[in-house]
Amino acid sequence: MICKSGIRNLIVQAGNIVARTKTVAHLNNIGRVCMQTSLGNREFKTTSLRMMVDSSATEKQGSIVDVLLQKDDEGGFLSGGWKSEGGKLSCGYCSFRGKRATMEDFYDIKTSKIDGQTVCLFGIFDGHGGSRAAEYLKEHLFENLMKHPNFITDTKLAISESYQQTDAAFLDSERDTYRDDGSTASTAVLVGNHLYVANVGDSRTVISKEGKAIPLSEDHKPNRTDERKRIENAGGIVMWAGTWRVGGVLAMSRAFGNRMLKQFVVAEPEIQDQVIDEEFELLVLASDGLWDVVPNEDAVSLARTEEEPEAAARKLTGTAFARGSADNITSIVVRFHHDKAESAGANHD
Repeated sequence: MICKSGIRNLIVQAGNIVARTKTVAHLNNIGRVCMQTSLGNREFKTTSLRMMVDSSATEKQGSIVDVLLQKDDEGGFLSGGWKSEGGKLSCGYCSFRGKRATMEDFYDIKTSKIDGQTVCLFGIFDGHGGSRAAEYLKEHLFENLMKHPNFITDTKLAISESYQQTDAAFLDSERDTYRDDGSTASTAVLVGNHLYVANVGDSRTVISKEGKAIPLSEDHKPNRTDERKRIENAGGIVMWAGTWRVGGVLAMSRAFGNRMLKQFVVAEPEIQDQVIDEEFELLVLASDGLWDVVPNEDAVSLARTEEEPEAAARKLTGTAFARGSADNITSIVVRFHHDKAESAGANHD
């Protein structure tokens, strides 16, 4: 026999269960609306050449040009290309949703003139847990970097501080939301003939030197000895859950966003710099949708078979998909035209 007080307790417990169920359903609905809004804002069907002038620019900084000319095919497939004035540099990109239901990869390519120096910037941003973090990086990271007062005089410092500043700003912008997504960033910044490659996460940049693939970034994986030590020293744990994960959740040890893991998953980039001379042929930046199935050497070999960088980027993306990549796949190929640079120098003399 059940007493009346027991019945009342059962009714209260049942009511609490229903309330919690409704709350979860409400949060799920909010998440779906946020995702739909983000996807609706994506520039997948834009064909434009936009000139964006920095409102805070001084005489020292020229206009910032977004050089992306986009093509949209069925299945979320995009590609395009660009050549610099004088033909010293050309690049192509290709981005493909692949087998994923949604697209969380973003990319950015910009050029500007700052303090008399020609500057070119290339970036791959691979979102996880949603697209908002990667989209935010596309919108803000390079803008913040080019506004940094030490961008030309101390580029490494400017990159490091801009990465962390942008991460803090993104987290602040998302503080009242239910989202907790994150993103990688692999960027290449060319100032004159000096290349700076910065990386957070498991997107990657590789350069070809006389046909040899040289990685200019190292993936931030939780089982990397130095990364595991850093995480554990901060009070975190690295555990196996299908792959090595921070707290059993995130399969990379550095990222933008990821508020709940921010104490361990930092957005401090590792930066490598390289003077570009005639031995360097091309640069490949890509999300892990490529690198999961295409080794560095293969990527360089495939890219070198195409004269046009856009064709090279399309070949890389197509190859990754054919090899079974189940992720979004985005790649940028940058080709250095040293003969053009020499001709320009000769004409100048």
